Amino acid sequence: MENKKNVTTSEKMKNKKIAPRKKKSKNIWNDVIEHKKILIALILILAVIIFCIYKVVIFIQNPTDTFMVEQGKIYQEEKGTGYVIRDETIVKGSNYKNGMEQIKTEGERVAKGEDIFRYYSSGEENLIKKIQDLDVKIDEAMAKEEPLYPSDVKALEKQIEDDINSLYQVNNLQTIRETKKSIADSITKKAKIAGEYSPAGSYLKKLIDERSEYENQLNEGAERLTAPISGVVSYKVDGLEDVLTTDDFSKITTEFLEGLNLKTGQVVADSKESAKIINNFECYIACSMDSEQAKNAEVGQSVDLRLPSGSEVNSKIVNILEEENKVVITFKIDKQVQELISYRKISFTIIWWSDSGKKVPNTAIGTETKGENELHYVVRTRAGYQDKIWIKIKRQNEKYAIVENYTRTELEELGFKDEEIQNAISLTLYDEILKKPT
Repeated sequence: MENKKNVTTSEKMKNKKIAPRKKKSKNIWNDVIEHKKILIALILILAVIIFCIYKVVIFIQNPTDTFMVEQGKIYQEEKGTGYVIRDETIVKGSNYKNGMEQIKTEGERVAKGEDIFRYYSSGEENLIKKIQDLDVKIDEAMAKEEPLYPSDVKALEKQIEDDINSLYQVNNLQTIRETKKSIADSITKKAKIAGEYSPAGSYLKKLIDERSEYENQLNEGAERLTAPISGVVSYKVDGLEDVLTTDDFSKITTEFLEGLNLKTGQVVADSKESAKIINNFECYIACSMDSEQAKNAEVGQSVDLRLPSGSEVNSKIVNILEEENKVVITFKIDKQVQELISYRKISFTIIWWSDSGKKVPNTAIGTETKGENELHYVVRTRAGYQDKIWIKIKRQNEKYAIVENYTRTELEELGFKDEEIQNAISLTLYDEILKKPT
């Protein structure tokens, strides 16, 4: 019985050992399968990432393989450095050592004969101080007087008060001079009413006469400068007014301009000695260039210029001086002249031409020889189909072209057969064309 029991027990143990082995083997297989699934998933994810990166790189290098034909405008531009030439007349006197007072402001238009500025007289500050002191004494003397005719004196005092108050509101030298004379006349009248030969009246008259003497000295010592011609006043005097003139453009060579040794864009400082009258209806810009556009330019040609402010003005070429490797072109402008008053040397842009129409990139234009003619074309793509479209180049710059379709007559002259002409496709706005046709 013991043996039987032992055998049974042994068998049971054996069975118990086998069962776990089977379970362990199954788990390992499941783990392998799971690992394979994870590996495959990782490989797929990695492949997707690599594909996406590839697409991004391709897109960055060439965002799209097509271009949509659009209505656009193209330019042929050239940067240049120009020297501003104006019709300028210098205004300068002899008493400039004492400094100057501007009567007309910068950019103000004046007529011939109008006061522009004046030089301070010698000892002017001292004379002005004496006049101011006398004004105080005159006011005090008048306040102490007992008028014989109260109504008349009151009216004169009111007139004097009004004139004095008005002095603070005017800047024109002539008006100030006239107002001061009116005050002096009123004071004199009041003195006479008070009694010229009375002690108070005599003292007041003495003050008035003394004041008039100082004022005469002030006026006689100051030099006033007037406009010799009508035009615009400017105090931006740089000493080139008699060098860069409108008399003879033939002397303006590249060497001449470079010899001026000016800084581009530098604002001319205000003069403390002189002013100038400018013809503000026109000015000129001289520029030395070596481009093909400049060498092919013609006198009388109309050209747009983009000024430092960004504004565009029309100009006309009035002179071309041909040199060995360069040309000096002088442009005339009659708009926005005021903008250039403060400058002598500027950076600007010459817009040789502009055109508008169907705009396409140059890379999208292919070339093919037909007979003796070299023709241009673009490739339109639509619904998976590609069509060659013959085009004419109207205008072209470094990046883009303005193109047109051929007419039937033009295609016939180029040797196209009737069937080819009938099947010819026209390029229209919003067509998708290949950027790089093969």
